[in-house]
Amino acid sequence: MSTTNTVNQKELFGQPIGLYILFLTEMWERFSYYGMRALLVLYMTTSTLGEDARGAGLGWTSKEALALYGWYTMLVYVMSIPGGMIADKLIGQKKAVLYGAIVLCLGHGVLVLTDTWAFYTGLGLVILGVGLLKPNISTMVGGLYKEGDIRRDKGFSIFYIGINLGSLLATLIIGLVVKEWGWHSGFGLAGIVMLIGLVNYIYGQKFLTHVGNFVSIENDPNEISYGKLYAKLFQSPLQLGFTIVLLAASAFGWYTLEWGYGLLFIFLTAITSLLMMIYKELDSQIFKDRFLVLLLSFIMVIVFWGAFEQAGGLMNLYTESNTDRVLFGWEIPTIMFQSLNAGFIIIFATVVASIWAKRKLKGKEASSLFKMALGIIIMGFGFLFMVFAAMEFEKSGTSSMIWLVLAYLFHTIGELCLSPVALSFITKLTPVKYASLMMGVYFAATGLGSKVAGIIGEAASDFGEYAIFSGILILTLIIGTLFILILKPLKRLTHGAEESEKNL
Repeated sequence: MSTTNTVNQKELFGQPIGLYILFLTEMWERFSYYGMRALLVLYMTTSTLGEDARGAGLGWTSKEALALYGWYTMLVYVMSIPGGMIADKLIGQKKAVLYGAIVLCLGHGVLVLTDTWAFYTGLGLVILGVGLLKPNISTMVGGLYKEGDIRRDKGFSIFYIGINLGSLLATLIIGLVVKEWGWHSGFGLAGIVMLIGLVNYIYGQKFLTHVGNFVSIENDPNEISYGKLYAKLFQSPLQLGFTIVLLAASAFGWYTLEWGYGLLFIFLTAITSLLMMIYKELDSQIFKDRFLVLLLSFIMVIVFWGAFEQAGGLMNLYTESNTDRVLFGWEIPTIMFQSLNAGFIIIFATVVASIWAKRKLKGKEASSLFKMALGIIIMGFGFLFMVFAAMEFEKSGTSSMIWLVLAYLFHTIGELCLSPVALSFITKLTPVKYASLMMGVYFAATGLGSKVAGIIGEAASDFGEYAIFSGILILTLIIGTLFILILKPLKRLTHGAEESEKNL
């Protein structure tokens, strides 16, 4: 397992200096990830003849490219689960982040090569690297703060700025590099910035001395391995029966859909079984109740990202084909609209966090569950503007870009209410020995939301953008409102996990 901070730390602007080390590490990791993600589908669908300065691509069809892209983006997040388990049981969060950064550098380095084997190998290494780094660096941020420290949520919001600053820089820079020097120079740049992140992390170890260290507790009779948990499944009729039902559904999915979905369902069945056994083995009702609330909060995570990730799919296509993008005689490239989300986050992250902190100090409702539910509702209202855009397009054959700007603004405010708060919420409610695993489950839920987003986006070809945008609006409002209605009983089940927060 990994330890958390138990001593005073040096501070900068009221936050531990270690936060800024993790901020920069994550920023460069996200630059490398989002930069490569922006290139991936375009590279795969570019002709093997290399008809422009970017050079030859793989020459795949759009369907082939999007299929691989969908699985890649999901696996990047799903691998956070084994990444968290490795940290919890073998090496600790600190080393997991270090090894993940190294593997990422290797992956991007391999992608510089033009051979087909290098493409698949590089993607595989990137998936493994992100799986090790992503959940554990977020857990380390939580470990910087003592229990009850009100600065925790604001610290996660600052950390979140690093994520989106990396995304913003990647969106603005990588495309220009590829245009001048070709696809593989873009992959190489992603590797260079990841190397910068690795150097920063190694340099900053002196500020992370008491965070994320692995402590072996093999002789602790209360410590139960994941293997023993699975073994105990056969002594638990209810959990075993539910697992068998899920396995049967996985087998059905294997034969009716495709083998990839079958493997995914089997993996999710294994994780679900593990979570059921963890719940059963928790040694107090307080921990059981908190664990249950945490699992229920993942429903909001999946719904949120299933709607939010339309930005990279359906909304992106809508921008390209249905939106008037001309501003002062210059047509704005579609990809630049993807920068709105990251830009808005950098502008509003600390503002939103400060508003919530002030509400908390005044005794007003500011629980994590309330923030997350309100975040879904606010993000959902962003689709109201997309409904207006679709209505305008049906009338005039085009729609104003102002609808997109407003939609991204509301999506961003909603994201700031949910995503960094959810990261912080996990570190508050999860038993320490399962902290990295549950952070991995959170990112897996994010990945599932991304997959849901793709499925919803595909439906637009049958039902039209107006129907899809309206449906998302209604669904998000229902889910967000439902969680607000059951807020009081859910808060009781957290047993005051957030009530003791104060300035320390």
